[in-house]
Amino acid sequence: MKARETLGSRLGFLLVSAGCAIGLGNIWRFPFIAGMYGGGIFVLIYLLFLVILGWPAMVMEFAIGRGSGKSLACAIHKLEPAGTKWHWYSKFGIAGNYLLMMFYTVIAGWIFYYFYAAVTGKLTGLSAAEVETFFTDTISDPVLQIGWMAAVVILGFLICRIGLRRGVERITNFMMSGMFIIMMILAVKAVSLPGAAAGVKFYLLPDISRMAENGIWNTIYAAMGQAFFTLSLGIGAMMVFGSYIDRSRSLAGESMNIMVLDTMVALIAGLIIIPSSMAFGVNPGAGPSLIFITLPNVFNHMIFSRFWISVFFLFMCCAAFTTVVAVFENIVAFMVDCGFSRKNAAVVNIILIILLSVPCALGFNVWSGFQPLGSGTNVLDLEDFIVSNNLLPLGSLIFVMFCCSRKGWGMDDFFAEADAGSGIKFPKNRFIRIYLKYIFPCIMLTVFIGGYIEKISAMLR
Repeated sequence: MKARETLGSRLGFLLVSAGCAIGLGNIWRFPFIAGMYGGGIFVLIYLLFLVILGWPAMVMEFAIGRGSGKSLACAIHKLEPAGTKWHWYSKFGIAGNYLLMMFYTVIAGWIFYYFYAAVTGKLTGLSAAEVETFFTDTISDPVLQIGWMAAVVILGFLICRIGLRRGVERITNFMMSGMFIIMMILAVKAVSLPGAAAGVKFYLLPDISRMAENGIWNTIYAAMGQAFFTLSLGIGAMMVFGSYIDRSRSLAGESMNIMVLDTMVALIAGLIIIPSSMAFGVNPGAGPSLIFITLPNVFNHMIFSRFWISVFFLFMCCAAFTTVVAVFENIVAFMVDCGFSRKNAAVVNIILIILLSVPCALGFNVWSGFQPLGSGTNVLDLEDFIVSNNLLPLGSLIFVMFCCSRKGWGMDDFFAEADAGSGIKFPKNRFIRIYLKYIFPCIMLTVFIGGYIEKISAMLR
């Protein structure tokens, strides 16, 4: 039997795992959510929830992967007690990976197209109205959208087809390194703009009054949701990378390192976008259009605008594509564990993901009349809701219960796996055991129920 592939280095594990976590949730969603909910006070609450929610959930997902040496296809089945049915979630988890890629690849296609448009000068010198028209034309063209989405899918799976070390690890290491360099260049540029100081102050200094303006619960829930969703937990995307590493380093310590990298990218993205926006009198809480409509207008007011727009969307390409490759690797590993060869799994999924992603691309034009979650919604909103508000929180809840229940893997076995190797150890006192077994699941259920309340309220408005 052919030996299972492993990552070539600890750095490779950290960067590939961080690449999975770091994506549009950090670069696109975090800045406008932070701007919408009061800047510094939101960031502070977000960091708190990142530690109490994200860190233990990530450790557990890695532990299941390393303890089993398998992807989600077989990991839970291998570790669960005989006669139990925890492994039933595996199919839902892998479905979550497919659903995530059904809309994520479409948005990644927009970003790749915008990078091409920036480099070729198509975005340079446009008025505010022309920038908005450019975005409207982009999403209104089904052929353009499907073409760029297909390019992202083909390139991503070809990298996975090459292999874990020569393809996924090597390319991710290169892109992550380049992304950090570009990030620092953009951050220095942003904070040095005339008038950017007000944006830096808004972003970094907590202000309770802003929290009151948006509603205390709304701010807390938004921060809790962002902290949870940014790490791509609950669908086994991190589990597969746990299965690729040895027991030389503790998972608690490695998870902390990945979380720091993920947080650093989110915070610096906000430091790029919020001061830049406020320097030119733009609302940093403008919503998803911030990236595709607002920021091109901001960069067009700068000297060497074509260069800065190109650099920014190159940064966005790196962030989006590292997540695409990481989730594709999880899908490929799932099929490999089910008996496919890596090459055949890649080819099958190129066709499958392209076909499955077409409805999202058509949801902005041909199928725009289909509004599944109320007026103004589309296929992307439905797919995002299924993943973000259902599979991610429920998946994490199942992983936590599996690790903490005597009828699952069990807390002692989880602690033993999490703490194997050198580095930070997972705390094991009585309070932590109670927290993981009872309080953590209650928080997950709150996220789940809160998501439905928010969605239903929006539909009724």
